[in-house]
Amino acid sequence: MNIDTALKEAMSIAGAVGAALVDYESGMSLGTSGGGDWLNMEIAAAGNTEIVRSKLRVMSTLALNDDIEDILITLHRQYHLIRLMNTAKSRSSLFLYLVLERDLANLALARHQLKRIESSLLV
Repeated sequence: MNIDTALKEAMSIAGAVGAALVDYESGMSLGTSGGGDWLNMEIAAAGNTEIVRSKLRVMSTLALNDDIEDILITLHRQYHLIRLMNTAKSRSSLFLYLVLERDLANLALARHQLKRIESSLLV
């Protein structure tokens, strides 16, 4: 699946407000979908690269021999889900970023669907 198809599928997840594929080394988005006046996906995606980098630094400092599956940020009205790309088909410096409207989303199902999209995405 290509980037555009992956982002369209991410936006079809119940409660999805915005989605992006981001390179956390550069902070640049490879593609975005959704968002709007109150949610600039380019800025949000770039800002979340700092969260990923910070967590990876902490894991390195603690010498944790593990990989991040996803990072969840829970707001009062939203979920922000960051899913690192850890498949053999994809570069390891990429992550999928999904913003969900909390009242409309099923978090467990959204995580499952994002994992499926990650496994099918070819970059």
